[in-house]
Amino acid sequence: MLIISIIALVSSLVLTGIFLPWMIIFMSSHHEGQKIRDEGPKWHQKKSGTPTMGGVVFVIAATITTIWVSIWQNKMNNLIYILLISLLGYGIIGFLDDGIKLFYKRNLGLKAWQKFVFQIFIAIAIICIAMKDNFKFALFLPLIGTISSVVVFTAFVIFWLVGFSNAVNLSDGLDGLATGLSIIAYATYAYIALKQKNFSILIFCMSIIGGLISFFIFNHKPAKIFMGDAGSLALGGGLAAVSVFLHHPWSLLLIGIVFVCETASVIMQVISYQTTGKRIFKMTPIHHHFEMIGFSEWKVDFLFWTVGLIGSILYLLIWG
Repeated sequence: MLIISIIALVSSLVLTGIFLPWMIIFMSSHHEGQKIRDEGPKWHQKKSGTPTMGGVVFVIAATITTIWVSIWQNKMNNLIYILLISLLGYGIIGFLDDGIKLFYKRNLGLKAWQKFVFQIFIAIAIICIAMKDNFKFALFLPLIGTISSVVVFTAFVIFWLVGFSNAVNLSDGLDGLATGLSIIAYATYAYIALKQKNFSILIFCMSIIGGLISFFIFNHKPAKIFMGDAGSLALGGGLAAVSVFLHHPWSLLLIGIVFVCETASVIMQVISYQTTGKRIFKMTPIHHHFEMIGFSEWKVDFLFWTVGLIGSILYLLIWG
């Protein structure tokens, strides 16, 4: 099982490594680059024009690898379909969002309500497949206990997938940041899946890790390509699905602690400004706050990766 998972990692790594340079050349030759937000740090403007949508490559590489390895091992099942729908579904939403931004040469893609509706639709589709697979719809709620209810579970899955797909998206603001955090998170879940002998989730996670490792070579500072919403939304949706179908949904609060903090910083900033007229942070998401107080991108990256790694280790210690 371990050897098969390593083969999946290498497969995705190689596929991404082969096709990503072509993607960079294609996007550069067609002048299809990222438009940097005016309200962001001024020094980020020099990144304007950097090719984006690189997430398309590692998402497709991970999908192809997950499918061929599963078929090879006669392990193609509904869980594989669920995981791929979470990855591809949210990836397609991101692809549409990125495409509109590039086509209209602006920083706004899909409208918020459009993105939200599509995200909910995918979450419901996942639940429908799980129902056919006789999945146990039980959710443990602190202070309440375990609730066995399809309605409650569906509401939670919608919240979890939508929330974490957007959380990873918010974290994708510095070169290599979301890539490194996602490698740590998926590696942690790969370890849990290996211990649980969950072949489907192990292969899925390892396939994504392989693609991300290869992508990081081109995405670390100074980035030659960004993953775009096509990558970040897909990664977040995939992480949420993995945590749910490993029966460890709450683990993502620790394993994905940086994603949680990034989202919380935005929410806190908005509430504070609207109620008091004052800002808590110099800029949000919080990685920009650290930039504003003098941290270089590399320092922020290493700090946040370290926090993500500590969160993952803490969860494994608690779980173990």
